Amino acid sequence: MEPIIDIQNVTHLFKQHRALDGISFQVAPKSLHGFVGPNGAGKTTTLKLVCTLLKPQTGSIKVFGYDVRDSVKAIRRRIGYMPDHFSMYRQMTVFEYLDFFAAAYGFNLTERTRIVADVLALTDMDGRKNDLIQGLSRGMQQRVSLARVLVNDPDLLLLDEPASGLDPRARIELMEILRELRRMGKTVFISSHILSELAELCDSVTIVDRGKTKYSGPMEALLDHQTEQPVYRVRLGSDRDQQIAAFDGIAGVLAVDPMEGRSDVRVKTDPELIDGNGLLQQLLARGQTIIAFSRDQRQLNEAFMDLTERGVRT
Repeated sequence: MEPIIDIQNVTHLFKQHRALDGISFQVAPKSLHGFVGPNGAGKTTTLKLVCTLLKPQTGSIKVFGYDVRDSVKAIRRRIGYMPDHFSMYRQMTVFEYLDFFAAAYGFNLTERTRIVADVLALTDMDGRKNDLIQGLSRGMQQRVSLARVLVNDPDLLLLDEPASGLDPRARIELMEILRELRRMGKTVFISSHILSELAELCDSVTIVDRGKTKYSGPMEALLDHQTEQPVYRVRLGSDRDQQIAAFDGIAGVLAVDPMEGRSDVRVKTDPELIDGNGLLQQLLARGQTIIAFSRDQRQLNEAFMDLTERGVRT
């Protein structure tokens, strides 16, 4: 299947600053694709190139198979871009704001009425359509901005830090809206620093640092990083100290460490002496009540720290 976004060996400079340095990755259709990197890694520059606000200086970028250099109108008809800092017409009501943008896309009055009603329902803002934008909370304004992005029914959504500044409830609700958009067949390309939420939300991810691609592919493959010494996450039906003592004397168990803020323990093993099945059998033979047992995945923040460099970006 042809990728929705195909970036190959793109370099982009601002004067002497190399914002992108040979970046390459692809985004599959109908995916929720996370875009992660430290400040100054080139994320916003990449988004602006994909949405045709900038032209690549070297390399190639194709969106829907179109080259961004020569097919600006064809691409813009099918995308919705939500920047990290957005301005809004604060003296308008929510309905007026969305109707204005629908008119800018050339929809007639009947079409605009239907479209605005649909995007208000999708973002759960229909009850606030007559409110002035200036009176809305940050989270509500984010929803209106997302609704505005959806007015032209785009196939690809480009979202730069859409959850920035939102409280936990607003972030959770935004993530559910993005899942619903994917179920509708949209491709969502989302840049964010909230790594824990991206790990749950996205099926694929690209990590960039200093303008270079450090990883691009399935989220599961990144988090299922194999190590020479497998680690298992275990929860037994006993208190923390008893759980740790339950592994005493089991051949192949190298370390048992409590997990901060949880009742689980992480068990590091020697694969030449014991595997997951063997560890489970040993615990059962000792009469332990096993509540949870799984191969431990590294967290996205751990993968991020492994793949990116320390220091301030210049």
